[in-house]
Amino acid sequence: MRIRQAVVMVGGKGTRLRPLTDTRPKPTLPVMDRPCLSYLLESLARGGIEKVILACGYRPEEMAAAIGDGSREGLEIEYAYEDTPMGTAGAIKLLEKDLDEVFVAANGDVFADMDLRKEIEEHERTKASLTISLTRVRDPSEFGIARLDGTGRILEFREKPKTKEEQFSDLANAGVYVVNKDVLRYVPEGKMYDFSKDLTIDLINKGYRVQGHILDGMWMDVGRPKDLIGANIAAAERAGRRDHGDAVRGSEITGTFHLGQGSRMTDSAVSGSVISKECVISSSNISGSLIMSGCDITGAEISGSIIGERCTIGEGVRVLDAVIADDTVMTSKKDKGKAVR
Repeated sequence: MRIRQAVVMVGGKGTRLRPLTDTRPKPTLPVMDRPCLSYLLESLARGGIEKVILACGYRPEEMAAAIGDGSREGLEIEYAYEDTPMGTAGAIKLLEKDLDEVFVAANGDVFADMDLRKEIEEHERTKASLTISLTRVRDPSEFGIARLDGTGRILEFREKPKTKEEQFSDLANAGVYVVNKDVLRYVPEGKMYDFSKDLTIDLINKGYRVQGHILDGMWMDVGRPKDLIGANIAAAERAGRRDHGDAVRGSEITGTFHLGQGSRMTDSAVSGSVISKECVISSSNISGSLIMSGCDITGAEISGSIIGERCTIGEGVRVLDAVIADDTVMTSKKDKGKAVR
């Protein structure tokens, strides 16, 4: 059986990434000059998915403008809108009549580049009602975690366990599901209902086979500034270092680095950072940061930060562990030498 349809949930507001998410949905934030969501969409297409329904809640017009109709990924994308937030399972319940008997569901606010076919194969082989992608994490307290038996069946699932006693596993929910449509009967109409916190636990308690699939590929949460920076650096590391030619002059580069198309860098020191397209960097020190497109940075120090699009940062300005809004100008005397955090 071939699974052709996916629902991707993109309704969150991304509050921890403000002010960047004041003007755009979190899944459209860049990973190496591409919307973060585009990596998941490509994974879905490689896995045989033909149609994707994006369940939008927050700033849907900006979502559609950034993602488009799916033709770049070889998909047909349809946009669905919820007036009132209903939770991840509740949002899918609203689409129930349009869904195939077996479909894929995914959280769209993560960086995921994975082999979906293997998860689908495991779902079919084990005759599961629900299969959940899992990935190993360092801090289980931030995720839903699963305990498996020897066949990969999920015996216990706990959302964001706080105590060491509750943290019985380092296998975290990566938010990509293969779903038999008939389990949606347990999602109540018109109520807030979550896929992992509610439906998954309900199905386990009712005796349904909920299968855990160890994800094959790359997955990262991008909910916090350091996570979005980390996703960019991980993607750049996988892409490998390339020769930047005349675009980089008189500069020292250490660690992972990416320079976007049309960007130039002179007389600077950069380590572990991604500089997006159409940026001009000169006489600056940048470490552990993401510089979004169209920025002009001269004589500045930037560390552990995200600089929004089209920012101008001038001589003597220090930006440390901060998120700077689009179109910010920091060149005046009052900014010089001051550490912005």
